[in-house]
Amino acid sequence: MRSDRITENKGGKGAVLGWALYDWANSAFVTTVVAGFFPLFFKEYYSIGVDSATSTARLGLANSLAGLAVALLAPLLGAVADQGSFRKRFLFLFAGLGVAMTFSLYLIPQGSWALAGAVFALAVIGFSGSNVFYDSLLPFVAPEKRRHYISSLGYALGYLGGGLLFAANVLMFLKPPLFGLADGAQAVRVSFLTVGLWWAVFSVPLLLLVREPAAAAAGGISLIVGGFRRLAGTISSLRRLKPAFIFLLAYWCYIDGVDTIIRMAVDYGLSLGFPRSSLIIALLITQFVGFPSALVFGRLGTRIGAKRGIYLALAVYLLVTVWGALMTRPSEFYVLAVAVGLVQGGVQALSRSFFAGLIPQGRSAEFFGFYNMIGKFAVVLGPALMGGVALALRSAGLSGSLPARLSIASVALFFIGGGIILSQVKEEKAVSD
Repeated sequence: MRSDRITENKGGKGAVLGWALYDWANSAFVTTVVAGFFPLFFKEYYSIGVDSATSTARLGLANSLAGLAVALLAPLLGAVADQGSFRKRFLFLFAGLGVAMTFSLYLIPQGSWALAGAVFALAVIGFSGSNVFYDSLLPFVAPEKRRHYISSLGYALGYLGGGLLFAANVLMFLKPPLFGLADGAQAVRVSFLTVGLWWAVFSVPLLLLVREPAAAAAGGISLIVGGFRRLAGTISSLRRLKPAFIFLLAYWCYIDGVDTIIRMAVDYGLSLGFPRSSLIIALLITQFVGFPSALVFGRLGTRIGAKRGIYLALAVYLLVTVWGALMTRPSEFYVLAVAVGLVQGGVQALSRSFFAGLIPQGRSAEFFGFYNMIGKFAVVLGPALMGGVALALRSAGLSGSLPARLSIASVALFFIGGGIILSQVKEEKAVSD
Protein backbone atom coordinates (compact mmCIF):
# COMPACT_ATOMS: atom_id res chain seq x y z
CA MET A 1 0.00 0.00 0.00
CA ARG A 2 1.18 3.52 -0.72
CA SER A 3 1.57 5.85 2.20
CA ASP A 4 -1.06 8.58 2.47
CA ARG A 5 1.79 10.99 2.99
CA ILE A 6 2.47 10.77 -0.73
CA THR A 7 -0.48 13.10 -1.35
CA GLU A 8 0.57 15.81 1.13
CA ASN A 9 2.01 18.08 -1.57
CA LYS A 10 -0.66 17.65 -4.18
CA GLY A 11 -2.43 20.80 -5.22
CA GLY A 12 -0.51 22.94 -2.72
CA LYS A 13 0.49 26.22 -4.34
CA GLY A 14 3.73 26.46 -2.39
CA ALA A 15 4.86 22.97 -3.41
CA VAL A 16 3.91 23.54 -7.05
CA LEU A 17 5.73 26.88 -7.19
CA GLY A 18 8.78 25.52 -5.36
CA TRP A 19 8.96 22.56 -7.73
CA ALA A 20 8.49 24.67 -10.89
CA LEU A 21 11.07 27.25 -9.82
CA TYR A 22 13.81 24.63 -10.05
CA ASP A 23 13.28 24.70 -13.81
CA TRP A 24 13.64 28.50 -13.65
CA ALA A 25 16.86 27.93 -11.68
CA ASN A 26 18.73 25.38 -13.79
CA SER A 27 17.52 26.40 -17.26
CA ALA A 28 19.94 29.33 -17.05
CA PHE A 29 22.72 26.76 -17.33
CA VAL A 30 21.29 25.43 -20.60
CA THR A 31 20.74 28.82 -22.23
CA THR A 32 23.83 30.77 -21.15
CA VAL A 33 26.38 27.96 -20.80
CA VAL A 34 25.40 24.94 -22.93
CA ALA A 35 23.65 26.60 -25.88
CA GLY A 36 25.01 30.13 -25.65
CA PHE A 37 28.50 31.07 -24.57
CA PHE A 38 30.45 27.94 -23.70
CA PRO A 39 30.70 26.45 -27.23
CA LEU A 40 31.95 29.77 -28.65
CA PHE A 41 34.20 30.48 -25.66
CA PHE A 42 35.63 26.97 -25.73
CA LYS A 43 36.59 27.43 -29.38
CA GLU A 44 37.99 30.96 -29.11
CA TYR A 45 39.39 31.11 -25.54
CA TYR A 46 39.97 27.72 -23.97
CA SER A 47 41.12 26.11 -27.27
CA ILE A 48 42.90 29.14 -28.66
CA GLY A 49 45.46 28.36 -31.34
CA VAL A 50 43.92 25.16 -32.70
CA ASP A 51 41.81 24.62 -35.79
CA SER A 52 38.01 24.62 -35.67
CA ALA A 53 37.61 20.90 -36.32
CA THR A 54 39.89 20.00 -33.39
CA SER A 55 38.09 22.26 -30.92
CA THR A 56 34.72 20.91 -32.09
CA ALA A 57 35.91 17.35 -31.55
CA ARG A 58 37.14 18.20 -28.05
CA LEU A 59 33.82 19.79 -27.09
CA GLY A 60 31.90 16.89 -28.58
CA LEU A 61 33.93 14.45 -26.49
CA ALA A 62 33.15 16.36 -23.29
CA ASN A 63 29.42 16.35 -24.11
CA SER A 64 29.43 12.67 -25.01
CA LEU A 65 31.26 11.55 -21.86
CA ALA A 66 28.94 13.58 -19.64
CA GLY A 67 25.85 12.21 -21.36
CA LEU A 68 27.13 8.65 -21.16
CA ALA A 69 27.91 8.98 -17.44
CA VAL A 70 24.41 10.22 -16.65
CA ALA A 71 22.76 7.64 -18.88
CA LEU A 72 24.58 4.80 -17.11
CA LEU A 73 24.10 6.13 -13.57
CA ALA A 74 20.52 7.46 -13.74
CA PRO A 75 18.53 4.20 -13.49
CA LEU A 76 20.55 2.88 -10.53
CA LEU A 77 20.50 6.21 -8.71
CA GLY A 78 16.75 6.41 -9.23
CA ALA A 79 16.27 2.94 -7.78
CA VAL A 80 18.36 3.81 -4.69
CA ALA A 81 16.56 7.13 -4.22
CA ASP A 82 13.11 5.51 -4.40
CA GLN A 83 13.75 2.88 -1.75
CA GLY A 84 15.09 5.44 0.69
CA SER A 85 13.05 8.51 -0.30
CA PHE A 86 16.30 10.25 -1.18
CA ARG A 87 15.01 12.07 -4.25
CA LYS A 88 15.60 15.55 -2.84
CA ARG A 89 18.97 14.60 -1.37
CA PHE A 90 20.22 13.30 -4.70
CA LEU A 91 18.72 16.28 -6.52
CA PHE A 92 20.68 18.72 -4.39
CA LEU A 93 23.82 16.59 -4.47
CA PHE A 94 23.88 16.80 -8.27
CA ALA A 95 22.70 20.41 -8.32
CA GLY A 96 25.53 21.31 -5.95
CA LEU A 97 28.01 19.65 -8.30
CA GLY A 98 26.58 21.59 -11.24
CA VAL A 99 26.65 24.92 -9.42
CA ALA A 100 30.20 24.42 -8.16
CA MET A 101 31.51 23.45 -11.60
CA THR A 102 29.73 26.39 -13.26
CA PHE A 103 31.40 28.76 -10.81
CA SER A 104 34.72 27.04 -11.54
CA LEU A 105 34.54 27.90 -15.24
CA TYR A 106 35.32 31.50 -14.23
CA LEU A 107 38.71 30.42 -12.83
CA ILE A 108 40.01 28.43 -15.80
CA PRO A 109 42.78 30.30 -17.66
CA GLN A 110 42.96 30.81 -21.39
CA GLY A 111 44.25 27.83 -23.37
CA SER A 112 43.34 25.24 -20.71
CA TRP A 113 40.98 23.32 -22.95
CA ALA A 114 41.34 19.96 -21.16
CA LEU A 115 40.49 21.43 -17.76
CA ALA A 116 37.63 23.46 -19.23
CA GLY A 117 36.22 20.39 -20.96
CA ALA A 118 36.41 18.32 -17.77
CA VAL A 119 34.77 21.00 -15.62
CA PHE A 120 32.06 21.53 -18.23
CA ALA A 121 31.39 17.77 -18.38
CA LEU A 122 31.01 17.64 -14.58
CA ALA A 123 28.63 20.61 -14.71
CA VAL A 124 26.53 18.79 -17.33
CA ILE A 125 26.49 15.68 -15.14
CA GLY A 126 25.27 17.82 -12.24
CA PHE A 127 22.55 19.40 -14.36
CA SER A 128 21.34 16.18 -15.97
CA GLY A 129 21.60 14.11 -12.80
CA SER A 130 19.54 16.59 -10.78
CA ASN A 131 16.83 16.50 -13.46
CA VAL A 132 16.33 12.76 -12.93
CA PHE A 133 15.15 13.45 -9.39
CA TYR A 134 13.41 16.72 -10.24
CA ASP A 135 11.23 14.91 -12.77
CA SER A 136 10.56 12.09 -10.31
CA LEU A 137 9.02 14.54 -7.81
CA LEU A 138 6.27 15.53 -10.26
CA PRO A 139 3.82 12.77 -9.21
CA PHE A 140 4.10 13.92 -5.57
CA VAL A 141 3.46 17.57 -6.43
CA ALA A 142 0.77 17.38 -9.11
CA PRO A 143 -2.67 15.79 -8.81
CA GLU A 144 -3.45 13.70 -11.87
CA LYS A 145 -5.93 16.16 -13.35
CA ARG A 146 -3.39 19.02 -13.25
CA ARG A 147 -0.27 17.03 -14.09
CA HIS A 148 0.04 18.21 -17.70
CA TYR A 149 -0.38 21.85 -16.68
CA ILE A 150 2.06 21.71 -13.76
CA SER A 151 4.68 19.92 -15.87
CA SER A 152 4.25 22.63 -18.51
CA LEU A 153 4.49 25.34 -15.85
CA GLY A 154 7.97 24.10 -14.98
CA TYR A 155 9.12 24.25 -18.58
CA ALA A 156 7.47 27.66 -19.06
CA LEU A 157 9.28 29.15 -16.07
CA GLY A 158 12.47 27.54 -17.32
CA TYR A 159 12.17 29.29 -20.66
CA LEU A 160 11.38 32.61 -19.02
CA GLY A 161 14.06 32.45 -16.33
CA GLY A 162 16.74 31.09 -18.63
CA GLY A 163 15.84 33.65 -21.28
CA LEU A 164 15.93 36.60 -18.90
CA LEU A 165 19.37 35.78 -17.53
CA PHE A 166 20.69 34.96 -21.00
CA ALA A 167 19.42 38.30 -22.32
CA ALA A 168 21.23 40.09 -19.49
CA ASN A 169 24.40 38.10 -20.20
CA VAL A 170 24.22 38.86 -23.92
CA LEU A 171 23.94 42.58 -23.10
CA MET A 172 26.91 42.20 -20.76
CA PHE A 173 28.86 40.54 -23.58
CA LEU A 174 27.94 43.19 -26.18
CA LYS A 175 28.41 46.21 -23.87
CA PRO A 176 31.04 45.25 -21.24
CA PRO A 177 31.85 48.86 -20.20
CA LEU A 178 28.25 49.32 -19.02
CA PHE A 179 28.93 46.66 -16.40
CA GLY A 180 32.45 47.78 -15.50
CA LEU A 181 34.04 44.92 -17.44
CA ALA A 182 37.17 45.11 -19.55
CA ASP A 183 36.05 43.13 -22.59
CA GLY A 184 33.78 40.40 -23.93
CA ALA A 185 35.97 37.60 -22.59
CA GLN A 186 35.64 38.89 -19.04
CA ALA A 187 31.90 39.32 -19.60
CA VAL A 188 31.54 35.66 -20.58
CA ARG A 189 33.50 34.52 -17.53
CA VAL A 190 31.34 36.69 -15.25
CA SER A 191 28.23 35.28 -16.93
CA PHE A 192 29.28 31.83 -15.70
CA LEU A 193 29.26 33.24 -12.15
CA THR A 194 25.76 34.68 -12.63
CA VAL A 195 24.48 31.30 -13.81
CA GLY A 196 25.88 29.50 -10.77
CA LEU A 197 24.40 32.09 -8.41
CA TRP A 198 21.02 32.03 -10.19
CA TRP A 199 20.92 28.23 -10.09
CA ALA A 200 21.77 28.09 -6.39
CA VAL A 201 19.37 30.81 -5.20
CA PHE A 202 16.29 29.64 -7.08
CA SER A 203 16.79 26.02 -6.01
CA VAL A 204 16.03 26.96 -2.40
CA PRO A 205 12.19 27.05 -2.79
CA LEU A 206 12.13 23.38 -3.81
CA LEU A 207 14.26 22.49 -0.81
CA LEU A 208 11.91 24.32 1.57
CA LEU A 209 8.47 23.78 0.05
CA VAL A 210 8.41 20.32 -1.56
CA ARG A 211 7.99 17.24 0.61
CA GLU A 212 8.52 13.67 -0.47
CA PRO A 213 6.97 10.64 1.26
CA ALA A 214 8.96 9.10 4.09
CA ALA A 215 10.15 5.53 3.71
CA ALA A 216 12.28 3.24 5.80
CA ALA A 217 15.59 2.47 4.17
CA ALA A 218 18.70 0.49 4.89
CA GLY A 219 22.03 2.21 4.84
CA GLY A 220 25.41 1.72 3.22
CA ILE A 221 25.97 -1.45 1.23
CA SER A 222 22.43 -2.67 1.88
CA LEU A 223 21.05 0.44 0.22
CA ILE A 224 23.18 -0.08 -2.90
CA VAL A 225 22.35 -3.80 -3.07
CA GLY A 226 18.70 -2.92 -2.69
CA GLY A 227 19.09 -0.39 -5.48
CA PHE A 228 20.41 -3.07 -7.84
CA ARG A 229 17.54 -5.38 -6.91
CA ARG A 230 15.02 -2.60 -7.46
CA LEU A 231 16.64 -1.76 -10.78
CA ALA A 232 16.26 -5.38 -11.89
CA GLY A 233 12.63 -5.16 -10.81
CA THR A 234 12.18 -2.02 -12.89
CA ILE A 235 13.50 -3.74 -16.00
CA SER A 236 11.10 -6.62 -15.35
CA SER A 237 8.23 -4.20 -14.73
CA LEU A 238 8.85 -2.37 -18.00
CA ARG A 239 8.25 -5.63 -19.86
CA ARG A 240 4.89 -5.94 -18.12
CA LEU A 241 3.96 -2.25 -18.32
CA LYS A 242 3.56 -2.37 -22.08
CA PRO A 243 2.27 1.23 -22.52
CA ALA A 244 5.26 2.64 -20.62
CA PHE A 245 7.70 0.48 -22.57
CA ILE A 246 6.29 1.42 -25.98
CA PHE A 247 6.16 5.07 -24.98
CA LEU A 248 9.87 5.00 -24.10
CA LEU A 249 10.60 3.68 -27.59
CA ALA A 250 8.53 6.46 -29.15
CA TYR A 251 10.11 9.05 -26.87
CA TRP A 252 13.61 7.81 -27.70
CA CYS A 253 12.84 8.30 -31.38
CA TYR A 254 11.19 11.73 -31.45
CA ILE A 255 13.19 13.34 -28.64
CA ASP A 256 16.29 12.49 -30.67
CA GLY A 257 14.91 14.78 -33.35
CA VAL A 258 14.03 17.49 -30.83
CA ASP A 259 17.48 17.45 -29.22
CA THR A 260 19.19 17.40 -32.60
CA ILE A 261 17.36 20.57 -33.60
CA ILE A 262 18.37 22.18 -30.27
CA ARG A 263 22.04 21.23 -30.51
CA MET A 264 22.63 21.55 -34.25
CA ALA A 265 20.55 24.61 -35.19
CA VAL A 266 23.33 27.14 -34.57
CA ASP A 267 25.88 24.98 -36.37
CA TYR A 268 23.47 24.61 -39.29
CA GLY A 269 22.88 28.36 -39.43
CA LEU A 270 26.62 28.98 -39.53
CA SER A 271 26.99 26.46 -42.35
CA LEU A 272 24.50 28.54 -44.37
CA GLY A 273 26.58 31.66 -43.76
CA PHE A 274 24.17 33.38 -41.38
CA PRO A 275 25.79 35.92 -39.00
CA ARG A 276 26.49 34.86 -35.42
CA SER A 277 24.42 37.75 -34.04
CA SER A 278 21.34 36.50 -35.92
CA LEU A 279 21.73 33.05 -34.40
CA ILE A 280 21.97 34.44 -30.84
CA ILE A 281 18.86 36.54 -31.44
CA ALA A 282 17.07 33.45 -32.73
CA LEU A 283 18.01 31.58 -29.55
CA LEU A 284 16.53 34.39 -27.44
CA ILE A 285 13.37 34.35 -29.55
CA THR A 286 12.92 30.63 -28.88
CA GLN A 287 13.27 31.18 -25.12
CA PHE A 288 10.68 33.93 -24.83
CA VAL A 289 8.19 32.32 -27.22
CA GLY A 290 8.63 29.08 -25.29
CA PHE A 291 7.39 30.62 -22.02
CA PRO A 292 3.72 31.23 -22.92
CA SER A 293 3.64 28.36 -25.39
CA ALA A 294 4.56 25.77 -22.76
CA LEU A 295 1.69 27.01 -20.58
CA VAL A 296 -0.70 26.80 -23.52
CA PHE A 297 0.41 23.23 -24.23
CA GLY A 298 -0.26 22.33 -20.62
CA ARG A 299 -3.85 23.49 -20.98
CA LEU A 300 -4.04 21.83 -24.37
CA GLY A 301 -2.86 18.52 -22.98
CA THR A 302 -5.58 18.64 -20.33
CA ARG A 303 -8.23 19.51 -22.93
CA ILE A 304 -7.39 17.22 -25.85
CA GLY A 305 -5.05 14.72 -24.21
CA ALA A 306 -1.26 14.49 -24.04
CA LYS A 307 -0.94 12.20 -27.06
CA ARG A 308 -2.74 14.59 -29.37
CA GLY A 309 -0.69 17.48 -27.99
CA ILE A 310 2.53 15.58 -28.73
CA TYR A 311 1.29 14.76 -32.24
CA LEU A 312 0.66 18.47 -32.85
CA ALA A 313 4.20 19.32 -31.75
CA LEU A 314 5.71 16.60 -33.94
CA ALA A 315 3.78 17.94 -36.95
CA VAL A 316 5.26 21.40 -36.37
CA TYR A 317 8.75 19.91 -36.10
CA LEU A 318 8.22 18.14 -39.44
CA LEU A 319 7.42 21.49 -41.04
CA VAL A 320 10.49 23.03 -39.36
CA THR A 321 12.83 20.43 -40.85
CA VAL A 322 11.36 20.85 -44.35
CA TRP A 323 11.39 24.64 -44.20
CA GLY A 324 14.84 24.63 -42.64
CA ALA A 325 16.17 22.68 -45.60
CA LEU A 326 14.79 25.29 -48.00
CA MET A 327 15.44 28.60 -46.23
CA THR A 328 17.86 31.15 -47.67
CA ARG A 329 17.61 34.26 -45.43
CA PRO A 330 18.36 34.95 -41.73
CA SER A 331 14.82 36.34 -41.37
CA GLU A 332 13.50 32.84 -42.10
CA PHE A 333 15.71 31.52 -39.29
CA TYR A 334 13.83 33.88 -36.96
CA VAL A 335 10.50 32.48 -38.13
CA LEU A 336 11.71 28.96 -37.51
CA ALA A 337 12.91 30.02 -34.05
CA VAL A 338 9.35 31.14 -33.29
CA ALA A 339 7.96 27.83 -34.57
CA VAL A 340 10.37 25.80 -32.45
CA GLY A 341 9.60 27.96 -29.42
CA LEU A 342 5.90 27.27 -29.88
CA VAL A 343 6.30 23.50 -29.46
CA GLN A 344 9.67 22.70 -27.86
CA GLY A 345 8.61 23.16 -24.26
CA GLY A 346 5.21 21.66 -24.98
CA VAL A 347 6.48 18.36 -26.34
CA GLN A 348 8.97 18.04 -23.45
CA ALA A 349 6.38 18.89 -20.79
CA LEU A 350 3.62 16.64 -22.14
CA SER A 351 6.07 13.76 -22.59
CA ARG A 352 7.12 14.04 -18.95
CA SER A 353 3.58 14.24 -17.58
CA PHE A 354 2.30 11.52 -19.95
CA PHE A 355 5.01 9.14 -18.79
CA ALA A 356 4.28 9.99 -15.14
CA GLY A 357 0.76 8.71 -15.71
CA LEU A 358 1.99 5.35 -17.02
CA ILE A 359 4.27 4.33 -14.13
CA PRO A 360 3.84 3.28 -10.49
CA GLN A 361 3.91 6.48 -8.44
CA GLY A 362 5.97 5.14 -5.56
CA ARG A 363 8.76 4.11 -7.95
CA SER A 364 8.93 7.34 -9.94
CA ALA A 365 12.65 8.04 -9.48
CA GLU A 366 13.77 4.68 -10.88
CA PHE A 367 11.36 4.90 -13.84
CA PHE A 368 12.38 8.49 -14.53
CA GLY A 369 15.95 7.27 -14.34
CA PHE A 370 15.18 5.18 -17.42
CA TYR A 371 13.29 8.08 -18.97
CA ASN A 372 16.31 10.37 -18.62
CA MET A 373 18.66 7.61 -19.74
CA ILE A 374 16.65 7.32 -22.96
CA GLY A 375 16.92 11.09 -23.42
CA LYS A 376 20.71 11.03 -23.02
CA PHE A 377 21.24 8.13 -25.40
CA ALA A 378 18.79 9.61 -27.90
CA VAL A 379 20.96 12.60 -28.77
CA VAL A 380 23.64 10.33 -30.23
CA LEU A 381 21.84 9.29 -33.41
CA GLY A 382 20.49 12.60 -34.68
CA PRO A 383 23.77 14.53 -34.97
CA ALA A 384 25.45 11.37 -36.27
CA LEU A 385 22.79 11.04 -38.97
CA MET A 386 23.17 14.68 -39.97
CA GLY A 387 26.94 14.40 -40.14
CA GLY A 388 26.81 11.10 -41.99
CA VAL A 389 24.36 12.39 -44.59
CA ALA A 390 26.42 15.54 -45.17
CA LEU A 391 29.69 13.60 -45.52
CA ALA A 392 28.13 11.00 -47.82
CA LEU A 393 26.68 13.67 -50.10
CA ARG A 394 29.96 15.56 -50.25
CA SER A 395 31.75 12.32 -51.11
CA ALA A 396 29.18 11.84 -53.88
CA GLY A 397 30.25 15.14 -55.40
CA LEU A 398 27.56 17.51 -54.11
CA SER A 399 28.87 20.91 -53.07
CA GLY A 400 27.68 24.18 -51.57
CA SER A 401 24.94 24.16 -48.94
CA LEU A 402 23.00 21.22 -50.42
CA PRO A 403 24.60 18.50 -48.21
CA ALA A 404 23.82 20.54 -45.08
CA ARG A 405 20.25 21.18 -46.24
CA LEU A 406 19.57 17.52 -46.91
CA SER A 407 21.15 16.57 -43.60
CA ILE A 408 18.68 18.73 -41.66
CA ALA A 409 15.82 17.30 -43.72
CA SER A 410 16.88 13.79 -42.65
CA VAL A 411 15.92 14.63 -39.05
CA ALA A 412 12.28 14.38 -40.14
CA LEU A 413 12.66 10.59 -39.96
CA PHE A 414 12.80 10.76 -36.15
CA PHE A 415 9.53 12.69 -35.90
CA ILE A 416 7.76 10.38 -38.33
CA GLY A 417 9.05 7.25 -36.61
CA GLY A 418 8.27 8.57 -33.13
CA GLY A 419 4.73 9.45 -34.14
CA ILE A 420 4.11 5.99 -35.59
CA ILE A 421 5.36 4.23 -32.44
CA LEU A 422 3.41 6.61 -30.19
CA SER A 423 0.20 5.59 -31.96
CA GLN A 424 0.61 2.14 -30.38
CA VAL A 425 0.58 3.48 -26.81
CA LYS A 426 -2.67 2.99 -24.92
CA GLU A 427 -3.28 5.59 -22.23
CA GLU A 428 -3.46 3.35 -19.21
CA LYS A 429 -2.63 4.23 -15.60
CA ALA A 430 -0.22 1.93 -13.81
CA VAL A 431 -1.93 1.06 -10.52
CA SER A 432 0.58 -1.01 -8.62
CA ASP A 433 3.96 -0.33 -7.13
